[in-house]
Amino acid sequence: MTKQKLAKLLTLLFVFGVIAGGFQTASAQTKKKKVVYYSIKAGTVFRVRNESKLSSKTSHVGDTFRTTTRDPAFSSGGVELVPAGSTIYGRVASAIPAKKDGKPGSIDVRFTSVKLPNGRSVAINGMLVSLDADGTTSDNEGGATGKKTSKRNVKFIGGGAAGGAIIGGIAGGGSGAAIGAGIGAAAGFIGKKFLKGNEAEVKEGTEFGVYLSKGISLPRYSPSK
Repeated sequence: MTKQKLAKLLTLLFVFGVIAGGFQTASAQTKKKKVVYYSIKAGTVFRVRNESKLSSKTSHVGDTFRTTTRDPAFSSGGVELVPAGSTIYGRVASAIPAKKDGKPGSIDVRFTSVKLPNGRSVAINGMLVSLDADGTTSDNEGGATGKKTSKRNVKFIGGGAAGGAIIGGIAGGGSGAAIGAGIGAAAGFIGKKFLKGNEAEVKEGTEFGVYLSKGISLPRYSPSK
C-alpha cells in the first residue's frame, strides 16, 4: 500500500470515527434529558361540558361518558398542563330511577382520567361539584379551587321545571344547584317539592365541575407528546 493510499484510509477512518462519536454523544444527551413534571393540586375544579346524555332511567353502573374542559388548568407556577378542549372521562357509579312514591331519580358519577389533545392521558380521582360561586373560588391564573364544602359526595338528582337535574345530596334534603344545557353555573336552589318523582336527566351541553380529589403530575403541555 502506497503512502498516499494509507493517508486516505487513515483520513476516512478518522472522519467515520468523528461521525460515530457525534452520534453517540447526541444519543447520550438524549438519554440524559429528563422530562420535567409539574403538579395540579388537589382541590382544583375543572369546568367541563357534558358530551354524553345521562339519565337515571336508562344509565347503568359502569357506563362511561365524556366531558370536555372549558378552561385550561395550570400548575401553581403558571405552567399550562391541561389545555381547554381536553377530555375528562367519567363513569356511572350508581343510577337509581325515580320511584312511584315520589322519590326523584339520581345518578352518582366518578371521573377517572383526562386525555389531552396531544393524546397523553393521566388517571385522576374526580368528583362531581356544582359551579356556583359558593362552591368554588377563582385564582389569579384563571383556575378554580373547590371549597371544603364542595368535598361532600353529591349526585345528579331529578328536579327542575324543565325536567333536568340538580346537583345535590339526597341525604341533605335533596336541594342543590340547578343545571341545564348551556347554563353551567348554579341557577338557584330548588325546593323539595320540585324534586318529587322526576328522573335525573343530564343533557349534552350541560356544564358542571369536576373536583380533583388528589393532585396529578404532568409535563408542560405541547401539541406533540
